[in-house]
Amino acid sequence: MGFNFLLILIILLNIAIVGSHAALPAEIHWNSVFPHTPMPTALKNLLLPTTPGNTSPLVDTMMEDSGNDGDYGSGDPTMGFEPGNASPNNRTIYFFENDIHPGKKMKLDQLTKAINEARFLSRQVADSMPFSRDEFPSILEQFSLKPESAEAKAINRTITNCERRTIRGEDMYCAKSMESFVELGVSKLGNKNIKVLSSEVEITDIGNSEFTIVDEGLEMVGEKEIVCHKEKYPYAVFLCHSLDKSAVYKVPLVGENGSKIKALAVCHRDTSAWNPMHMAFYILKVKPGEVPICHFLMREDLVWIQN
Repeated sequence: MGFNFLLILIILLNIAIVGSHAALPAEIHWNSVFPHTPMPTALKNLLLPTTPGNTSPLVDTMMEDSGNDGDYGSGDPTMGFEPGNASPNNRTIYFFENDIHPGKKMKLDQLTKAINEARFLSRQVADSMPFSRDEFPSILEQFSLKPESAEAKAINRTITNCERRTIRGEDMYCAKSMESFVELGVSKLGNKNIKVLSSEVEITDIGNSEFTIVDEGLEMVGEKEIVCHKEKYPYAVFLCHSLDKSAVYKVPLVGENGSKIKALAVCHRDTSAWNPMHMAFYILKVKPGEVPICHFLMREDLVWIQN
């Protein structure tokens, strides 16, 4: 059976379980945890349709830019970088915290590109599926993938990311369903005065134009957060982690052609435990622990913020 056909079967199984069992659907689960807070649109967009007629395969787009792990490659503090093997392009990948001010120009394209449009499965289905390096052969068999395929390599990177060791001052987990995404976030920050944020892109076809930070809406929104990066996988998987001494900013930007982005940026104020060969140090020409280092989040990344 082909990859897409198996994905369709997973969706239909997910819908059947949600519709035929007494388990709470994701929206009802959200309302039980946050009875006075509507589910954010960014989360609703991750839910599967509730009727078979509206379904489509999860996604088979992992081959596109398969060597790039998305924004998590920027946010992974353990990742090393060999300048001779890769060269960052002209876009703004990392920057200093004191760069976040009106009038500052940024070269952006990562905020307009989605890794994939995969959606969450129900907890029952997601928890029943293999998800570990030890089970990697079973995962490939389940999706009819060859080990050398781009999709298989993307899946392997995601699982490896989820199972990596944390550094000092870091807490990390991977969420494979909406229910686990909510419960793990609440277990870390509580369910009082917390919310989920995401970047907002008004126009998607903006290429590599230069953007300028504007004053209206620019603010630091929290210093206790969990940043959740969407990984490349056939269904939605988020790698969520928090690093001590970090801050999240809302950064409004306007492009040369009038395009607007309400971006989220994370600034890490203690990088002393990061891999000394991390790309951020190479680009900014600094050493671990010297200065705060910031990066933008992808448009599909989510952030739990404690007010």
